[in-house]
Amino acid sequence: MNVKNNFDASSSFESRIGTISLFAMDDQLVALNISGNPVPDSGSSPVLAKARKQLERYFAGKSRDLEVSTLLQGTEFQKRVWAEIAKIGFGETISYQQIAEKIGNPKASRAVGAAVGANPVPLFIGCHRVLGSTGKITGYSGGEGLPTKRLLLELEGITTKE
Repeated sequence: MNVKNNFDASSSFESRIGTISLFAMDDQLVALNISGNPVPDSGSSPVLAKARKQLERYFAGKSRDLEVSTLLQGTEFQKRVWAEIAKIGFGETISYQQIAEKIGNPKASRAVGAAVGANPVPLFIGCHRVLGSTGKITGYSGGEGLPTKRLLLELEGITTKE
């Protein structure tokens, strides 16, 4: 995760998948980092408290909804991919190939994979729900990688192929 000081508030907390650090700009979530070292609390932004509360409820199995105002910085291609991922509901999955087809570029599944990996707000844009075309778990850049992705999928009751 690379926010390059493009935030005016930050906060971290411990979760089932490790340390989660949240970053906001103008009361919009701009980045979420799973694991790593916690960032010092800085600035003030109500969206950070809202995001944390929603995530805590999600990990406790009390909520399926993760929705906060976001400010996504990326290429137009990345933004189209992230918009498709954002449509995937709790407990549902999609493949990289299906996303490529939905954005009108069916030969771009590898580029879709790169855009998925660049998702600045995982969990809120549920990139853990994107699987290979055979239903297998593929890469995940958050937390401890594949073990983190497996835990998130299990939390949502999603069965995958190994």
